[in-house]
Amino acid sequence: MKRALFLPPFDDLADVGVLAGLGAEAEAAGWDGLFLWDHVLRPDPPRPVADPWIALAAVAMRTERMRLGPMVTPLARRRPQKLAREVATLDRLSGGRVTLGLGLGVDTGRELSAFGEPVIEPAERGDLFDEGLPLLRSMLRGERVVHHGRYFTADDVTLLPPALQQPVPVWMAVRTMNRRPIRRAALGDGLFPIELSPAQVGELLAEIRVHRSGGLDGFDVVALASSGYTEEEWAGVGATWWFADLGPGATAFDVRALIHAAG
Repeated sequence: MKRALFLPPFDDLADVGVLAGLGAEAEAAGWDGLFLWDHVLRPDPPRPVADPWIALAAVAMRTERMRLGPMVTPLARRRPQKLAREVATLDRLSGGRVTLGLGLGVDTGRELSAFGEPVIEPAERGDLFDEGLPLLRSMLRGERVVHHGRYFTADDVTLLPPALQQPVPVWMAVRTMNRRPIRRAALGDGLFPIELSPAQVGELLAEIRVHRSGGLDGFDVVALASSGYTEEEWAGVGATWWFADLGPGATAFDVRALIHAAG
């Protein structure tokens, strides 16, 4: 499995210069990727939080090989056109190294309600996601887009330049065994399971394989070190990435120790 750091850009790690330095250090130590949480607020006392896109741009400038991206970005909180601009810009800046993690989003940190954004039920967030993803992909390809939907409008627009990668890999966050998230995940290039066991992910992958014409060829699966299961257990169900993750409150010292203990 490939190995990546999965970090919350909070507190000590909200310093973008520190994150960029840690990214360079991790790449030199042989790590394959660095991914950041995407949040505006946290469900705890006010704390420093860095914007993931600016932080990832800084990391891109200090690295040459590692995959980079947000894990995960909710379309419910980001307009497709703004997200397309961010992804394409970072992808070109990094030389084609972006992997985009996408999910439905939640309001546990009041990231919607605190700013007057509508808080909609998961099923409706799924509808929003299903409408927004094809729109986002068309924009990343630099295509002319005419779209008038329930949630989004793109009135004869073309966003240039397109992303360097065609397509940009998309990993879908999944936290349930429901049919709809499984079908949605099958449309992506990878799976980011949240609070699921290797056995459950194995069941998901069996269904995803049915929905994908090419089976699971080129399909990535993320395993979190914090899941409590071993790399061997995850490898047994087809995991391709091992994310060494740290929670809120992690310091640069903690990340550096992780880099050199397992890198």
